[in-house]
Amino acid sequence: MTNASVKGVSLLSEARKPESRSPKSDSIRLIASDIDGTLLNPQFQISSNDLAALRHANDSGIEIVLVTGRRHTFAVPIAQQLGFDLWLISSNGAVTRSLAGETFHRDLMPLEICRELVGSMQDFRGNTVLTFDNETKGAIVLEHLDDLNTSIRRWLEKNMAYIDFVAPIENALTSDPVQAMFCGSTARMVEALKALKSSGMGNRVTVLRTEYPERDLSMIDVLNAGCSKGHALERWAAHRGFQREEVMAIGDNHNDVEMLEFAGHPVIMGNACEELRARGWSVTLGNDACGVAAAIGEVVSR
Repeated sequence: MTNASVKGVSLLSEARKPESRSPKSDSIRLIASDIDGTLLNPQFQISSNDLAALRHANDSGIEIVLVTGRRHTFAVPIAQQLGFDLWLISSNGAVTRSLAGETFHRDLMPLEICRELVGSMQDFRGNTVLTFDNETKGAIVLEHLDDLNTSIRRWLEKNMAYIDFVAPIENALTSDPVQAMFCGSTARMVEALKALKSSGMGNRVTVLRTEYPERDLSMIDVLNAGCSKGHALERWAAHRGFQREEVMAIGDNHNDVEMLEFAGHPVIMGNACEELRARGWSVTLGNDACGVAAAIGEVVSR
């Protein structure tokens, strides 16, 4: 499957798009859930009802996989709360790894392509973050905090042990990164998207966006060509022997589109962005009302 994704919108063929219908209770074998805005409530916690629903689904023999834009290391504490073994698809599909640390697949960006990307985005150097697949200082690299402190202060505080400051940031590119990220206000990232479109990178990268309008926060993730949550979920489902009709996916944002398009039973959160709500997919409750539990309740009998 090829990927031509801009702004988190996949250009997969119309024939691939699933019908929005309720599956039989015994037809779902894999549930893929996003984390932020989906599994986590507005207080950045997993509600007791959502937790109970995921555990019940797991006990019923349904496999659970978390699919997130977070780095693997940053997603692990969330996954550990579920209380059972599972796999995580992290960094928007770039890394698929078990909770125990076993790696199934990595889709890294060639460092020369990343170097060209950073060079073409000179006006956004203060918004640029590079991530690498390690668990030490230097897993996250930026030049300075001046343009990021306001927009992602909480994320910076939680990841400070992994952050290294390198100027110019190109000097950090001694190995292939997982991705580059541009982060800032919605208006600032609209300009960044325009710059990316005119950069000439074309189909050599995948561009995905995640937006939280209520926080005036937008993130643009640039990954290796053909890398997305949807491609990674399709790869994992094939490995596990699941048909797409047996896959349920739950998400809320632009970077979930490819995952939802692949799943035979896509479900969007009540707090989902307007772009997702306009696609005719099933809508569950919001993340402030245990929407994950409500969605699971539709396919897993008590």
